[in-house]
Amino acid sequence: MRRWNPGGNPRPPIVLLHDSLGSVEQWRDFPEALAGATGMEVIAYDRLGFGRSTPRPERPPVDFVTDEARRFFPALKGALGLTRFALLGHSVGGAMALAIAAAEHAGCVAVVTEAAQAYVEERTLEGIRAARAEFDRPEHFARLSRWHGAKARWVLDAWAEVWLSPGFRSWSLDEQLPAVICPVLVIHGDRDAYGSVAFPRRIARGVGGPCEPAILEGCGHVPHRERREEVLRLAATFLGRL
Repeated sequence: MRRWNPGGNPRPPIVLLHDSLGSVEQWRDFPEALAGATGMEVIAYDRLGFGRSTPRPERPPVDFVTDEARRFFPALKGALGLTRFALLGHSVGGAMALAIAAAEHAGCVAVVTEAAQAYVEERTLEGIRAARAEFDRPEHFARLSRWHGAKARWVLDAWAEVWLSPGFRSWSLDEQLPAVICPVLVIHGDRDAYGSVAFPRRIARGVGGPCEPAILEGCGHVPHRERREEVLRLAATFLGRL
């Protein structure tokens, strides 16, 4: 876990939730830039089995998105003494942010999602199959090992095997979305290889509170890297209204 604190600001911190192959270090300098743009403390953590966290021998369950909200985030919140917080999640981290917001009415003041999945779309599965084939090449797998060390194979399998399993095909956020009553900003690239713009539209229709969709033209799956300044501006403007 790492924290970036611009200092002197009593506003709730922003907790980052990384993607399916992600970790704290893979956010690179975005957390520091986000803290500077918003004036809010930013906290990032490695989910169990990722990055520098403790290895996780078992494969995540098919309900791993709500499992993060139900089991792991409350432990993090308690350890850090968080009572109020905002969430920013990338890819499946965005789905987790929404699931957490649904479960944490009293504490979650806002959610920002980037490239979040809302259900299982064929485009998502095609992207995962293509990426898994790429990681069969040693040079590509070495990049994953750089971030996750000996856990890299587990990280890859935890992503691909769960998403591609028959038991996961019916997964969606539909049950959680109506319980998300805090403001939500949904950022999505129209060239995202892991999900169409049907995802942000489903989220915007489904949440129980106010929602602002932001569709970025010509942007792929990693808006905070591909459109860094635009994402920082959108997040700072949105969070500044709280």
